Amino acid sequence: MIPFKHYPSDRRNSMTQARSAASQGYVLGPAEGEHLVHFRDVGNIFIKVGPATGSDSLALGTQQVTVGAGIPIHRHLLMDEAFYVLEGSGIFTLNDTRYPFERGGTIFIPRNAWHGFANPDHELLLLWIMAPAGLDGFFRDTCNPPGVPPKQLTREQVNEIARKYATEYR
Repeated sequence: MIPFKHYPSDRRNSMTQARSAASQGYVLGPAEGEHLVHFRDVGNIFIKVGPATGSDSLALGTQQVTVGAGIPIHRHLLMDEAFYVLEGSGIFTLNDTRYPFERGGTIFIPRNAWHGFANPDHELLLLWIMAPAGLDGFFRDTCNPPGVPPKQLTREQVNEIARKYATEYR
């Protein structure tokens, strides 16, 4: 499959190609997929599977979380989420209980569960899976393709975008 690039001028053509390929399945390399840069910590995000590529029932991708950035406590009202820790370690909080995690660990979060990551000493590389999809849309609305300056979003703006995807932050 041709890597999906998120550029306004070719977005419709790329999405059409991606949907067409998805009906047959596809294989992506490590640096393929829709590449975005996180608005808060400039970590790389690669959206590999989701509605834009033909899967309405789940989304999957990778997220780099830079040292000390963590992922703030939040919950998804309608989606289950799972992570596989590709690299790094830290503390995962699930409903106010803290759990250490390390490379090779798996984390499952049922819908409505408050959760977040702390990684004070190590960069993280996480594989995330969400069913049904939603996280992919949040990333598209808050993050940018490489080379585009990060969006300057207030906490309230991030919360407003999150609510569109049935997500809320504490």
